[in-house]
Amino acid sequence: MSLPPGFLDELRNRLSIGQVVGRKVMWDTRKSNQGKGDLWAPCPFHQEKSASFHVDDRKGFYYCFGCHAKGDAITFVRETENVDFMEAVKILAAEAGMPVPASDPRAQEKADKRTQLTDVMEQAVQWHRLQLQTGAAADARDYLARRGFDAAGLDRWDIGFAPANGGVMAHLKGKGVDPKLVIEAGLAAESDRGGSPYDRFRGRIIFPIRDGRGRPIGLGGRAMDPNARAKYLNSPETPLFDKGCSLYNHGPAREAAGKGTPLIVAEGYMDVIALSEAGFGATVAPLGTAVTEDQLRLLWRIAPEPIIALDGDTAGIRAAMRVIDIALPLLEAGQSLRFALMPEGMDPDDVIKSKGKGAMQDLLDAAIPMVQLLWQRETEGKVFDSPERKAALDKTLREKLKLIADPSIRSHYGEAIKQMRWDLFSARKPVAQKRGPRAAWSRNQEPWQRDIAPMPASKQSALGSGIADEDHLREAVILATLLHTPAVIAQFEPDVERMDCADPDHGAIRAAILRHAMADDLRAAIVDDIGDAPLEKLMRNPHLHLTPAVRRAGQVDVASQLLTEELAKLMSRRGHQRELSDGMDDIAGLADEGVTWRLSRAAASVDTTIRRDDDDATEYDRAENGALMKKDERDALDDLLGRIGFAKDDNRPKS
Repeated sequence: MSLPPGFLDELRNRLSIGQVVGRKVMWDTRKSNQGKGDLWAPCPFHQEKSASFHVDDRKGFYYCFGCHAKGDAITFVRETENVDFMEAVKILAAEAGMPVPASDPRAQEKADKRTQLTDVMEQAVQWHRLQLQTGAAADARDYLARRGFDAAGLDRWDIGFAPANGGVMAHLKGKGVDPKLVIEAGLAAESDRGGSPYDRFRGRIIFPIRDGRGRPIGLGGRAMDPNARAKYLNSPETPLFDKGCSLYNHGPAREAAGKGTPLIVAEGYMDVIALSEAGFGATVAPLGTAVTEDQLRLLWRIAPEPIIALDGDTAGIRAAMRVIDIALPLLEAGQSLRFALMPEGMDPDDVIKSKGKGAMQDLLDAAIPMVQLLWQRETEGKVFDSPERKAALDKTLREKLKLIADPSIRSHYGEAIKQMRWDLFSARKPVAQKRGPRAAWSRNQEPWQRDIAPMPASKQSALGSGIADEDHLREAVILATLLHTPAVIAQFEPDVERMDCADPDHGAIRAAILRHAMADDLRAAIVDDIGDAPLEKLMRNPHLHLTPAVRRAGQVDVASQLLTEELAKLMSRRGHQRELSDGMDDIAGLADEGVTWRLSRAAASVDTTIRRDDDDATEYDRAENGALMKKDERDALDDLLGRIGFAKDDNRPKS
């Protein structure tokens, strides 16, 4: 059976020989460098204990220094599975998700045609190089000199020039090349008006495009005429050139990445050349399109985490955002992207020329992971001041997470987004400026540091210490319940997010629970995050072990009932304390009957929850409105009322 030309090349590009071979061998971790695709193992073809079998995952070949076995992924499958060539191809094609083409009796003829076209392209590249030295190319040489090219650089990149009146067709015909081959190679096109074929590239600086093996497959041209219809023009789709499956500077970048240089994806030829000349040799660019799935697979064959370095303009940022949606379904463990966005209005070439190589290195070092750019795309410039808008954000992010096929990566993305969501919605708001000069305080001051006369120590203790102890225990009960029955976290997540913890350890546990709610082992994830000390401290409280939700861990109905009650009590208590605090603030201003009403309502707001908290009536007193209050709280309230001019047992101002 004959296969179409290019099929095997695409199959090899899509596969990682390291993964193919890895099913049959155990890698020597001391000798291998998986990040660089440099893999070593005992040879599967002969008996040995040392690791003499070498796999170059970048180039797609293996070699044994003991028995001298060598080959590519297809050869390896043939030898280890004892199958013929076509069966090995079918096995690997199924793994790569590629349908095997039907038999093509003209495959050899097509392969010969590709060889002919490659030869035609190489002749065209050399002819364009010669044209750059002519008088017609003076403006082009001046432009290239301004962009920093010297003679050696022009030679390294095979830069050429296409005169305004063309000439490549005439040159190749003069060398005996069939005009049909020139047209098939994409160098010329038939005239719509029935005339002679015309050269596609005219009045342009020429950048040859080569495949990963160095063969010329197409041309890119930059127009010298500022009024040209297209500033950059690439070869059309041909039997040699598929722009969605090719990368500019593919071969040299792969070699540089194999030596440890980070792989960078820039936007165009000039950026690739500028970065490579500055020492960033592992740089490639897509060819006139946004990054495609096939190009992403090529990139991951070269390096596990390429850096997308796009221009700092609107188009560059949009291109980066589009890459996210293409990449999410393709993510695998250890295979992702990072993004280095250039300063506004600059491309990598501008950064290097104006700020130097060090500035470019700083931008690459600061490249952000893809999950952060995804979050930025969905939140930047938007206001989430209502439950509906927050719910819309959650829905959008859930839809994006569904695109990730790998369950482990999807889980980690969910945890990262949950943390960023927590940071956005649960950040403490700065304290506003209160009215009156004596009520002012700094943004970082706590309520007890405000510029008002202090309360007597005994009363302050009554309002602070006793309530704080109960609140501390209630926080502990809530957190322990969530830890012992993680299935209820989603149900109570909004209330837990709003729960301020006075104890820093409680706050750390609460934040970790929200971050890792989707983890298979919640406790292990939290220990990895914040250590085990806060959890051990929490569970040392003997009261927790008497709590039904802890004793009957995993029972959702018990945990739900307890959390419903305890969160309601805690929120009511905190609301009561805020009312008292606001009443204290107003003392510094002009007190009126509104203050009395607010303070009395604060007492009433906790009546029902306090009534459930403790049946010992001796600890409570009743306010004038019938609300049941703790005596120490009532004493503190009476003190406040007295300070603003109200009698202890009367709601009227003192005469």
